[in-house]
Amino acid sequence: MTLKLTASVAALALMAGGAVAQDLKFPVGEGAFNWASYEEFKSAHGDLAGQELTIAGPWLGPDQELVESMLAYFEAATGVDVKYVGSDSFETQVRIDAEAGSAANISVFPQPGLTADLARLGQVAALTDADAAWLQENYAAGQSWVDLASFPGPDGNSALYGFFYKVDLKSLVWFSPENFEDAGYEVPETMEDLKTLTEQMVADGVTPWCVGLGSGGATGWPATDWVEDMMLRVNTPADYDAWVSNELKFNDPKVVAAIEEFGWFIEEGRVAGGRGAVATTDFRDSPKGLFSSPPQCMMHRQASFIPSFFPDGTQMGVDADFFYFPAYAEKDLGKPVLGAGTLFGITKDSPAARAFIDWLKVPAAHEVWMAQSGFLTPFKGVNIDLYGDETLKKMGEILLSADTFRFDGSDLMPGGIGAGAFWTGMVDYAGGKPAQEVADAIQSAWDGLK
Repeated sequence: MTLKLTASVAALALMAGGAVAQDLKFPVGEGAFNWASYEEFKSAHGDLAGQELTIAGPWLGPDQELVESMLAYFEAATGVDVKYVGSDSFETQVRIDAEAGSAANISVFPQPGLTADLARLGQVAALTDADAAWLQENYAAGQSWVDLASFPGPDGNSALYGFFYKVDLKSLVWFSPENFEDAGYEVPETMEDLKTLTEQMVADGVTPWCVGLGSGGATGWPATDWVEDMMLRVNTPADYDAWVSNELKFNDPKVVAAIEEFGWFIEEGRVAGGRGAVATTDFRDSPKGLFSSPPQCMMHRQASFIPSFFPDGTQMGVDADFFYFPAYAEKDLGKPVLGAGTLFGITKDSPAARAFIDWLKVPAAHEVWMAQSGFLTPFKGVNIDLYGDETLKKMGEILLSADTFRFDGSDLMPGGIGAGAFWTGMVDYAGGKPAQEVADAIQSAWDGLK
């Protein structure tokens, strides 16, 4: 009874509000947007007037305004009446709505695992082979995006169930250009160069790294990102995928080696405060060492969101900058990128829903949000000069140059591991426990889930 009541309330909310209709942010035909592809899409799908498309997702506040500014162009091109509703409990609500048969036409999933769960239950419609082929050809590291959104359906056969859109980038190292210039340091191009630079800094009496794992009840998660990035730099993408699914056991020598690669960067002398301070330093405070006088450290590995915790008034490109967390040249594994992102799935099929998937193949569907803020795309067909600022453009270039993209592994693991044993294990490791002992404990916890 409660399930049906909650679902009914959600459905009513979706029908009652969230209408997208608004003025177009950028006039069609003006600026450096790919308007030709917009007009082609309009010619192909402009006969859908009177149809309705409901979209449910996790975006609220400014992000909701941004996605609605993009949806307005789909509405203008097709005549479809679009209604978007955001929720801060989307992951729970989408399951309830799907179970009750009242899901939105399109659901915006924050991570693939949730999509996979609903696909297995037959609550997400499969996309087409043509959609998969388009992603392979038009997204940088295209096969990665197909693989990340392909899951077994109710019949056990794998198919594409989601279309990635709006990506976050994690494989970044932040630094102060002024500090580097004063010391005569150059941005490293390979992992070998990065380790050489780290050792040079120690020899110069400078602390290379700031690392903080503190995050309240989520303490330890920043180290999982380190290990995931190192997994992609010492092992193959196939090994990474097998690790995430536990086909490659957590205590396998390949995984232990990746943990120890992280450990190399937090050895005494290489990290601010010493290894003992890593687990107790809050991740929000750790980058501030880049900006102290004298600097407490020279580099900080963290995702694209970390400037939110830089000191007030920090000017990107002047006071702070970043470079790609590089790969080993000798291992010939290309340029892997770790990140996250949202994927659009069809949770209630309709002609308008299928047209919307086609809309995501139009450069303008990406460029409109790109030109504002908080958006990255692996779509090779966009005009990267449209990014709203140079920081986003530089991140976009890193994304487009990637050979492999992999989703944050801890987010794909069972909650008791990815948001439990993995976190605590990394705190133990930073505190001095051997990598093998930590990996054995995590694998034991995973075995206990079965």
